[in-house]
Amino acid sequence: MKVGFIGLGNVGGKLAGSLLRNGFDLTVRDLDPAVAQPFLDAGATFADSPREMAEHCDLVITCLPSPAASAAVMEAEDGLLAGLGPGKIWAEMSTTDEAEVVRLGAKVRATGASPVDCPVSGGCHRAATGNIAIFAGCDRDVFERMLPVLTTLGRRVLHTGDLGSASVLKVMTNYLATANLITCAEALVTMKAAGIDLNTTYEAIKISSGNSFVHETESQVILNGSRDINFTMDLVVKDISLFQAVADRAGVPLEMNPLMIEIFQDGVERYGPREWSPNIIRRLEDETGLEILAPGFPAEMTDDEPEAPGYEVIPTGRS
Repeated sequence: MKVGFIGLGNVGGKLAGSLLRNGFDLTVRDLDPAVAQPFLDAGATFADSPREMAEHCDLVITCLPSPAASAAVMEAEDGLLAGLGPGKIWAEMSTTDEAEVVRLGAKVRATGASPVDCPVSGGCHRAATGNIAIFAGCDRDVFERMLPVLTTLGRRVLHTGDLGSASVLKVMTNYLATANLITCAEALVTMKAAGIDLNTTYEAIKISSGNSFVHETESQVILNGSRDINFTMDLVVKDISLFQAVADRAGVPLEMNPLMIEIFQDGVERYGPREWSPNIIRRLEDETGLEILAPGFPAEMTDDEPEAPGYEVIPTGRS
């Protein structure tokens, strides 16, 4: 299968690297040619336009920072839609809006190609090793055609149902991760103010019922001081705003998420949209005059789980 990949950013570059490392015939594209050069040096080819990529490849993956960016790549005069046709697959790995991926999916189907939304979850460090989780929303036969690629890109792959379902679940998980990040920040600052050692605090949380994936990753880069989790505040605002839209459409009167949006919008105003998301803790550091730092923690996360073939996750209660 010839695979095209558009968007070689923090997550996309690592996912594309997994394909190249595992021997796929890969064509890449990014607005910054310098970002693509390491892939070309390793054997990938470069597409001069999305249309050219779609014409050349059996599967085209997009991994872009916003729904607007995806729409531009798809619908431009030389966009992917102009090159897609029967038997081809478009896989949207961006974190995007359900309604938008369904809208674009209808246009993909009109060309005879098949759409999939397959966002990832688990952090950039796990994307780099092919151990990230992947949700996939699409027809079952399309999922089965995609599965060899998905199990190369990720460790645990969940077929979520129809097109758009994966995007809904993805923004839900990012909502939960954001809630974890904010509460971890509040917990660490409060413990420092109460005179509790932060190394001890980290371990207390880790062995307790209060533990979480976010604590075991983002709390570490908070305590190191780098705050580098390869995810920025503007992306948090985008993702939890998409979750808010899901809730609004479903008529669910959320209480926490609107406050979380306000907190991160304030973080963007104070520190800039491209500030690392764990630095939301600075709001409390600035208010209290405390520095939340401790020795022995890494500046960035690495995946210590060896790369292994992925597999489909079967939901509980189904055989």
